Amino acid sequence: MPGSSYDNDNIFAKILRGEIPSHRLYEDDKCLAILDIFPVNLGHLLVIPKAKAQLVSELAPDLAAHLMAVGARLSKALRQAAPRCEGVNFWISDGAAAGKEVPHVHLHVIPRFAGDGFGWKCGPGNRVPQEAPVLASVAQAIQTVLGKA
Repeated sequence: MPGSSYDNDNIFAKILRGEIPSHRLYEDDKCLAILDIFPVNLGHLLVIPKAKAQLVSELAPDLAAHLMAVGARLSKALRQAAPRCEGVNFWISDGAAAGKEVPHVHLHVIPRFAGDGFGWKCGPGNRVPQEAPVLASVAQAIQTVLGKA
């Protein structure tokens, strides 16, 4: 997290400082977009905020929106320029338990095509229908926290 536990030596921090080369696609005062060197498919890119943040919730709302706007703009380019792009996934892994490997917020913009073999895999305990009272309880807990925010 900013200040106390943000890792200033993570790979994206080093790329942002120009210490590690990258294939830069877009840059403004708020973010940098680069090609992923381990792409799911060719053209897979990352939109990285310049702010020091590990979690999306640490970003100012306008910066989080800006990352998505830049990603949307770049997805239009991918549809024309990527070797194969029939669709696009926008993906943020927010925390280690969500599969995040680099402790710096980043939006994946992934060109997709039929039969590319990539996808969202669910375990046997996932995507199980829930009873209305269980959903109501979870909704109430979230609403209570939002009321305190």
